Amino acid sequence: MMKGGPILQIALDVINLHRALQIAKEAVEGGVDWLEVGTPLIKSEGMEAIRTLKREFPDHMLIADMKTMDVGGFEVEIASKAGANIVCVMGMADDQTITEAVKAARKYGSKIMVDLLNVPDKPARARQVQEFGVEYICTHVSIDAQMVNKSPLNDVKSISKNIKIPIAVAGGLNSETASKAVKAGADIVIVGGAINKAPKVTEATKQIKEALNKKRSIRSNWYRKHGEDELYDGFMKVSTPNLADAMHKKGAMIGIRPLKNGYKMVGQAVTVRSADGDWAKPVEAIDRAKKGEVIVINSGSGHTAVWGELATWSCKVKGIAGVVVDGAVRDTDDIKEMDVAVFTRYVAPNAGEPKGFGEIGAEITCGGICVHEGDWIVGDDSGVVVIPKNIAVEIANRAIDVHERENRLREEIKRGSTLSKVLELKKWEKMG
Repeated sequence: MMKGGPILQIALDVINLHRALQIAKEAVEGGVDWLEVGTPLIKSEGMEAIRTLKREFPDHMLIADMKTMDVGGFEVEIASKAGANIVCVMGMADDQTITEAVKAARKYGSKIMVDLLNVPDKPARARQVQEFGVEYICTHVSIDAQMVNKSPLNDVKSISKNIKIPIAVAGGLNSETASKAVKAGADIVIVGGAINKAPKVTEATKQIKEALNKKRSIRSNWYRKHGEDELYDGFMKVSTPNLADAMHKKGAMIGIRPLKNGYKMVGQAVTVRSADGDWAKPVEAIDRAKKGEVIVINSGSGHTAVWGELATWSCKVKGIAGVVVDGAVRDTDDIKEMDVAVFTRYVAPNAGEPKGFGEIGAEITCGGICVHEGDWIVGDDSGVVVIPKNIAVEIANRAIDVHERENRLREEIKRGSTLSKVLELKKWEKMG
């Protein structure tokens, strides 16, 4: 352990310098020890980001996360001259790149941290680069890998047994996991989103510092990743716009609306294909569906109802989470009084006959989106989004990330700014 106990380092992984400065200021007030100029910030603002942060916080250690893979000497030189105390070089870089980085760091008065992101044998590479003269090792799970619930903590344990230099750890850490990282052998705890995305950065930083100093886990409902068994809770936290953003604007059903505002529907799909007005298969699906599932019906986008009050009562009795109908629904006055979410394309008073055409459990299209049995269905006042079951964990975590980032943006707007100013939209308009 480093003298003075574990170090808390904030990774300023934003793209606009004015936002990074404000977050850094609040984090320093909360007791953060080291400031990291994150890779997105370096790529968007260049060395000026390092210079500016060094001028503003001259007494804090400044880390430049250059993610250097080549020309190690050159990149360390420019980062060091700009004010970086520590420069990050990738462990996957050639040996010569790392040794050149070490030489340049000694020449310009900085130090080298080697990031073991995606290195196959992390303990072996850590021992090797330690011999090259690097001062710090970082084990790191990327933001994208975090979205499928990967953690860096096991790597810390294996690396700490093999080296003598300080170990930094990064990858989705928060007040729950920061102390676990230290117990695993980390000397430096790098936190990004759990501070950057917090509406109250100072308070968030203080909470993580408390967790480190008291060596205990402090429960956090946010800034944590969800696994397969937590998908329902994850999807309940987010809106359908969050999900559509996480899926690159895909997955949103077209023309399907809630019967009334206030619904929040989350569940896995039981699919039904029927014909206009033929309510046999939609009603039979109720008996097949399990508690918490969502019945998704394609009745050919027809105008004759295949769903009504009695079917909805059956769902309520069974605890079915909701119904989505690409077709028509009737008895809407009665359905609105029940606690069952119903989404539909059309409302009509007339129903057809139960002829039994179609099938249950097959691939269907609903609202223009392909739906398979078991896909996750989320509905709210904005509409319905389909999340394929094979990517559900990733999309849940990405949607939560969207929501958390918006929480911070909302706070900055409320302080007297506007969305375009906070994001510097004019600067980031596509050229050409």
